[in-house]
Amino acid sequence: MAPDGAGEEFVMGKQREFYDEQAAAGRLAVPLAAWRWAAGSGLVRPADAGSGQWSRSAVEAVDAEGVRAALRGPMGAGQAADRLTEALGEPLPRCRTRVTAAAVGHLVKAGLLVWLRGDAAWPDVHPDQVAALARRRDLPALLDHHVPLGPDQAAVRLGVRRVEFDQIVRLGWTSQVRVVAVIRDIARPALLGPAPGVGSRPGPAPQRGPSSAAAA
Repeated sequence: MAPDGAGEEFVMGKQREFYDEQAAAGRLAVPLAAWRWAAGSGLVRPADAGSGQWSRSAVEAVDAEGVRAALRGPMGAGQAADRLTEALGEPLPRCRTRVTAAAVGHLVKAGLLVWLRGDAAWPDVHPDQVAALARRRDLPALLDHHVPLGPDQAAVRLGVRRVEFDQIVRLGWTSQVRVVAVIRDIARPALLGPAPGVGSRPGPAPQRGPSSAAAA
């Protein structure tokens, strides 16, 4: 199936002169992820008609088959995170945490990986680019610079307990860069109650009524 926007050569009766990434992918009948990789890897020339915009001549000069062939994967954020974690060493160095799927999103934001598709916070990326990043000797420094840590990760990074890290925050020795809201379902556990045999005693056996005795 052709990508969204394929065949949209005219805008309000006039031939299109400028293309954003989706329109360019549609013009060439290639997946949007393929165009993003081509643009991010230098396979096509940089946008020449403004931010994220290509002229018609620039799009028409692109080899569509070459754009399709260049896209391998894509690789999911979780898989990319595992690959980068492996590159840090096995076992992980002391005070070093695993790379997460969210960290891959931060690496995309920093321009170290190209967002191909999916949620921008947990993006699909190109496996070749992940492999190249994994080979970099400064990978630990790149992660430290571009990827913020949650409180649990920060505690591991400092080699302290979580309660000690919380005290560090209270003392103002470090500060948060952003807040992430986590919504917890507090009604469900109350409705379910304790699991049988965990923290409770079995109640008395149910009494048989006349009808149940007759059915026995």
